[in-house]
Amino acid sequence: MKKLYLLLVLCIFIGCKDKPKAVPVKKSQPAIILTDERTVQIDTAKINAFKSETLKQFYNSSENKTVWGNLKKRTYILSLLKKSDELGLNSNDYKIGKLEKLEKRISALSDADLATYDILLTYNFELYLTHLYKGKLDPKKLYGNWDLAEKPFDVNNALIKAFNKNKLDSIADRLQSKSDTYKQLLKALEIIKTFPEDNIGKIESAEKITLHDTNPALINIKKRLLFWKDMSGRKDSLTKIYDQKTFEAIKKFQERHGLAADGVIGAGTISALNFSKTKRKEQIIANLERWRWYNNEFAENYFIINIPDYSLHVVESKDTTLVRNVVVGTSKRKTPIITSKLKTVVFNPTWTVPPTILKEDVVPAMKRNRNYLAKKNITIYDSSGNVVAPAAWNEKNPGKYRYVQSPGYNNSLGLMKILFPNHHSVYLHDTNHRNYFERSNRSLSSGCVRIENPLELARHILDSSDKSVSWSKEKIDSIIETKKTVNIKIRKKYALYQWYWTAWSKKNQLIFRADIYNLDSDLYAKLRN
Repeated sequence: MKKLYLLLVLCIFIGCKDKPKAVPVKKSQPAIILTDERTVQIDTAKINAFKSETLKQFYNSSENKTVWGNLKKRTYILSLLKKSDELGLNSNDYKIGKLEKLEKRISALSDADLATYDILLTYNFELYLTHLYKGKLDPKKLYGNWDLAEKPFDVNNALIKAFNKNKLDSIADRLQSKSDTYKQLLKALEIIKTFPEDNIGKIESAEKITLHDTNPALINIKKRLLFWKDMSGRKDSLTKIYDQKTFEAIKKFQERHGLAADGVIGAGTISALNFSKTKRKEQIIANLERWRWYNNEFAENYFIINIPDYSLHVVESKDTTLVRNVVVGTSKRKTPIITSKLKTVVFNPTWTVPPTILKEDVVPAMKRNRNYLAKKNITIYDSSGNVVAPAAWNEKNPGKYRYVQSPGYNNSLGLMKILFPNHHSVYLHDTNHRNYFERSNRSLSSGCVRIENPLELARHILDSSDKSVSWSKEKIDSIIETKKTVNIKIRKKYALYQWYWTAWSKKNQLIFRADIYNLDSDLYAKLRN
């Protein structure tokens, strides 16, 4: 009996012990199918010298033997690396000069040199494929306010499968973004390379130039319009007079650059005209890099916001169903780059003053005038939720209060906001500055994105989300009239892509936008560093 009791205790003890945690099994790579061309064994010290785990794993699949004995495969790789500038990459990153020298001497290479050449081919081709798929730089190391989904990439798996199936000729295309904008950027790079080098002097004009004015700056302005093909004619017949032909060309140029197409040549137009071919090419390359950071594939339904274009597109099942103008953050209070999912529509939202606006705007205003918040229908609450009179507000410790604006037409968020998960306390919303949408420069908010005609947008996505409820204009208006906050869950799945690009092409025309956050030049410099 005692033995049976001990056995039971032992069973219970064993049964109660934590089960060992399952160790995740690393997915093994397929073996490389070697051809019957010249193959040599590689000294692993040569591979280890590159300090690349990916490279070691690649050659494990070939039992540390050279793999690029096939001339056709080598030629294809060298051709891709040499033409990498056509995709906005830099062939110098892939040691193309050194590789071509080794290729010319391949029949005379010693076994050791052949092994070195093989490793260099693999290392640089995998680097090229990685740059194509996810970009050369890591946005999270460059920017503090970029929340983008990770883009994991098993370069060995992709390369070895293409190698074994003799499909290296399609691997580069398969790894690139499928978005129309990315394709338009590649086309833009192709287009800009057709322009000659320009040596037009800088345009300087302290005053606005209007139709029929006479101004010496018009000589170089007309040269720029001719260069970019916004105007046709001869350079030797240019005058200082702002004539009708130049007026129409300026409007065309302004439209391509997202400026007010009014024909008035002001600071914004002059700034855009002063971009050289080289600078525009660099801008396109910087935008290609950014697009490689973004998702390769989009959700079925999504909102996509181009911050410098001040635009929002609603896309459902590959069809653009709504387009809206938006207002975005200033250069001081930038709108963050975000990939997220829409969750809730809030009608009649309250607005709680965020810390930055409290510090930079509210506190200085309150110190000048204690009735500042009362005029804006903002109530001060202490930590216990009690209302604090403006006269009793402690200006030496403003952070101990909450500042809440009541719902209404003049609320800072307007009549509606859309919530989505993010780390920046931002959302899409209406505004009490509805006249801002008439401006061409709409970098005016404190970081959130303000939407033109937001109630129509809310009605659209709620109708799409729940067919059992009719979200008519009358129904939404009746909710607004109550001035009570109402939260409605968005049942249809919409992704949100809040992104940034300043260049593309359309119908073989180059399209540019002002780089409102001054990201392009710095990014290009880092790419070529």
